[in-house]
Amino acid sequence: MQQNIFRKFLEERGWHLTKQRNAILHKVFSCDSHFDPESLYMEIRGKGIKASRASVYRTLNLLCECGLVKKVSKTEHGTIYEYTHDHHHDHMVCIGCGKIIEFYSESLERLQDDICREQDFEGKSHILEIRGYCGHCQRRMVKNILKGDSSNG
Repeated sequence: MQQNIFRKFLEERGWHLTKQRNAILHKVFSCDSHFDPESLYMEIRGKGIKASRASVYRTLNLLCECGLVKKVSKTEHGTIYEYTHDHHHDHMVCIGCGKIIEFYSESLERLQDDICREQDFEGKSHILEIRGYCGHCQRRMVKNILKGDSSNG
């Protein structure tokens, strides 16, 4: 299905679904979760597929344009992508390690709808991204602080 959507998108622009673009498309949709272009490039090269780093970036941009993929976040670790899900969700992004946690909150969705209604605004989509520290990074920071305090005393 994604292949047909992408092929049609490319054909409308006079382009072709090359072997490299097809390989990138299949790799993207075989990812279990979020991915970054560099990891995608390394996995594709590791499978012996000849695709340049530039091809990966260009293909990801095309996949974003046609709506099959979206940029989730720009972190200190680079741009993170995901394929477009059938369901809406939001993200928590760890600024320590780059981990992305997906979540959905019915009460947040209702609150956003209420705010739109109050402002006489017709919302079509939204992106909610909460930045902070995951549990692992929080524990690591506390451990480092305690380690630093004990060496000073």
